[in-house]
Amino acid sequence: MRLKLLRLTLRSDKPLEAAVAAAELRGFFATRFNEYALLHQHVADKLIYRYPRIQYKIVNGEAMILGIEEGVDVLKAIYDRYDELLLGDTRYTVLERELTIKEYDFGVSGELLSYKFVTPWLALSQRNYQRYVKLNRDDRRELLRRTLIGNILSASKSLGYFVTEQIKVSMGALHLKRCVLKGTPHIGFVGSFIVNFAIPDYMGLGKSVSRGFGTVIKLG
Repeated sequence: MRLKLLRLTLRSDKPLEAAVAAAELRGFFATRFNEYALLHQHVADKLIYRYPRIQYKIVNGEAMILGIEEGVDVLKAIYDRYDELLLGDTRYTVLERELTIKEYDFGVSGELLSYKFVTPWLALSQRNYQRYVKLNRDDRRELLRRTLIGNILSASKSLGYFVTEQIKVSMGALHLKRCVLKGTPHIGFVGSFIVNFAIPDYMGLGKSVSRGFGTVIKLG
């Protein structure tokens, strides 16, 4: 299928810290434009359980907000209605906005494609991590491989794409990366993988993709 994506990059007067700023970026937009449910994934204080149509990232010290399908119209409506970002106790003046809207392939591909996680992939729950550390190297990779397939299937279902062919994944070199989610320490993974599935750059896989985790880009 073809997915419509909007990428909004905000260049500010000082670089943003990736470790915490993506969640704070989400909080800024959710508070400033509370009337748009897609910005914060809540309706009447109830969480919307589906793949987020708007995702917040910090890439090379710059804020990036990704709108997917119906999220595109929301970002188009609000992209220029602020001149600064208040993230925690720090104000960032927005100096430049770069907006791109394009359709991308999403779905099973006839070729193997290489990707890497540019932000930590939250593949494991706390309980599954305890299981993970007890496994040998091959079983660990198999657990992560099956988890990644599940993440792709989950995103596909939410986006209305029905997978009718086998998804083939080969895990590359992955490295543990400690991170924090909602004030709680977590273990994420960065590294590469190969899959017969087209994924647009900067889309997220796994847990908490709206807060910038699990962001992938294509290699080569």
